[in-house]
Amino acid sequence: MGAFTLGAALFVGSGGVHAASVFSASPLDDNSVSALSSLDQAMENVASRVTPSVVNISVTSKSQEHQVADSDQMQGLPPGFAQFFGQGGGGQQQQTPQLEHGIGSGVIISPDGYIVTNGHVVDGATQIKVTLNDRRVLPAKLIGVDKLTDLAVVKVDTKGLPSIAWGDSAKLHPGQTVLAFGSPFGYFQFSVTRGIVSAVDRPNPYSDDARKPGGFIQTDAAINPGNSGGALVNSHGELVGINTFIISNSGSFAGAGFAIPAQIVRATAEQLMKNGKVEHGYLGISLNDVTPDNAKFFNMQEASGAIVSQVSPNSPASRGGLHQGDVIAQLNGKKIVNGGALQVAVSELTPGTNISLSVMRDGKPVSLNLTLGQFQKDADVADNGNNGSSQRGKLGLAVADLTADARQQINAPDQLKGAVVESVRPGSPAEDAGLQPGDVILEVDRKATGSASQFVNQVHGSADGKDLLLLVWSRGNASYRTIHPEDQNG
Repeated sequence: MGAFTLGAALFVGSGGVHAASVFSASPLDDNSVSALSSLDQAMENVASRVTPSVVNISVTSKSQEHQVADSDQMQGLPPGFAQFFGQGGGGQQQQTPQLEHGIGSGVIISPDGYIVTNGHVVDGATQIKVTLNDRRVLPAKLIGVDKLTDLAVVKVDTKGLPSIAWGDSAKLHPGQTVLAFGSPFGYFQFSVTRGIVSAVDRPNPYSDDARKPGGFIQTDAAINPGNSGGALVNSHGELVGINTFIISNSGSFAGAGFAIPAQIVRATAEQLMKNGKVEHGYLGISLNDVTPDNAKFFNMQEASGAIVSQVSPNSPASRGGLHQGDVIAQLNGKKIVNGGALQVAVSELTPGTNISLSVMRDGKPVSLNLTLGQFQKDADVADNGNNGSSQRGKLGLAVADLTADARQQINAPDQLKGAVVESVRPGSPAEDAGLQPGDVILEVDRKATGSASQFVNQVHGSADGKDLLLLVWSRGNASYRTIHPEDQNG
């Protein structure tokens, strides 16, 4: 252990002269800090390898165009995300009011100048400039943007650039060390922060479209405005994600940053580089995860798989024989652990691809062969006096019949049948399950619900304290909700 030297000092206070002990600490010897020194050296090695492949991206766009792009891109994203696309000039007044300037980050993925970044960083840009680690500033050409994944590729006209190595984001686990690279706030170029993988397969809780692939990597490595589009790397210096949004009330680092996994980034970037656009496979379903709470309702022995909660009419899924309530266990022989994994896998495949699905239907295995459609093109086609009753005792909600007026108010399609939620008691099992006024309950325990009175009878008919599985339509999407009733009669 390092030695400490004890000394004394005099100081003058209101009560006169006093003596105070002062510790003078000598440096710790190498043996006592060898583990920390080794860790520091390893992180320095990773940083020195990765930093040359990270770039700063500055964007100029016409004010009106930029405002439209921001409005489209920022819808459905977390609070504070609007500031994540860092503004140049540090809050100073714009010299040319008709122009706007933005700062983001990017990663070199090939020596001949291809760079991947976030779509919202460069979408709508009239001019893009890239600052390399050697401080060269080069003009860049936009190769393509994929709004579904919020990824883009730009290119600079030069050769021999230091490109990053691809990592396997599917092998990430919570607790692993990761480093985040980028240009926080636009000023601090080529910064690096260290943290861990907090979680994997995270959905975007503010997404405006359930068909968009999730699977985000959550990290506590500090990410701030201007880091958007930067690299998230593992301990080998391999690219495992592209930093894309944060959840923060202030718009700055709050310990919850999210990155698009490299599994999605690589497939998207390669299509953009080859074709200038991305065509995503499409099934036309809404999904839930199999969980320990709901597995028994689907006769599943383990909490694994993707539950089909809604099948769009005239979609590839409906034509291929998928049913509401099916549990997709495998795609092309590969295990599907949850809905997010299926979304990612399908989005990576091209339209027209033939796939095989292993499905559990009412506890029995079913094999289906389907042909994927094209996202957006097929999706657009597929999407084209109260006598109510209440059930407050067990669940804490009031329901009513789905009348013509109610349909109009909640914009429910004519073919939808069920009981509409009128109110939810705060702190109730219904609120815990995420139910809200305007939701429509379609099923109870896998049995159809045609009216408010039928719903009440179904709930009353269940044993006190028994979990219920509800199929709920909410704002255009259906999902299964496990609800834990209060142990009392309604």
